[in-house]
Amino acid sequence: MVVLKKKGMDFPSVVDRAYQDYKRHIKVADIMTRNVVTTTSDISMADAAKTMGQRRIGSLIVLKFGTPVAIVTERDLLSKILAGGLDPDTISVAQVMSFPLIKICPHLEIRDAARTMIKKKGRLAVFECGKIDGIITASDLVREMPDAPETSLVVDDFMTKEVICMDEDEPVADVAQLMGKKRIGSVIVTQDEKPRGIFTERDLLSTLLARSMPLDIPVGTVSSSPLVTARAGISIHEAAKTMTAKHIRRLPLMKKTTMTGIITARDLVEAYAR
Repeated sequence: MVVLKKKGMDFPSVVDRAYQDYKRHIKVADIMTRNVVTTTSDISMADAAKTMGQRRIGSLIVLKFGTPVAIVTERDLLSKILAGGLDPDTISVAQVMSFPLIKICPHLEIRDAARTMIKKKGRLAVFECGKIDGIITASDLVREMPDAPETSLVVDDFMTKEVICMDEDEPVADVAQLMGKKRIGSVIVTQDEKPRGIFTERDLLSTLLARSMPLDIPVGTVSSSPLVTARAGISIHEAAKTMTAKHIRRLPLMKKTTMTGIITARDLVEAYAR
């Protein structure tokens, strides 16, 4: 029987299907970040934040007597320090770090890693023979997310519908404190009540804290603009492709001219893990 291809319909080739099947069975070792940046528990969170900002990473593995025992993240800085108006210079890593580490094997398939990440609610430290080999973040998983039935789910079912907006003239210190209290990683920055950019916890680290810049400057001067958006109703896989191509971890979703929500890399991992 001859199957006619309808106009506008794309059928995957044998090579495409084989590649996607391969991607579904990729191992943690294939995608993990091998260059693990470490710190010690006695340094200040200001110094830890500066290191994360300079390296453009969101976490540090904490060593004790040379052994990896905990992790400290950019979210710890926001929710445990800045949210309470505390000074990062006076708080040590030991006071806010998370332990024990969430450990996984490098031979685990990435969907199983995604399930562990969602269940344990944290970044994954990759260990083999008692030695740390790498680290897995939500962004690592999103970059390798296959085009498969589990990623055909629509983003609307996993997005956050409450989008927090802040005027471009608000000081960064106030914005960071709000982000910490609400335990969110970004806010939409507006100009005349219209979205013009986004400010993220990574912007706070890399643009400000890494350079020892003051936090009393307007958030609009350090936000990322123009704003990258996608239409509501796209698939998890399409959202992952956009995030990977644009090197972003948060994607506001639009229905015509209205912002209906925002999807994050972690949201995509949660959908993929199901």
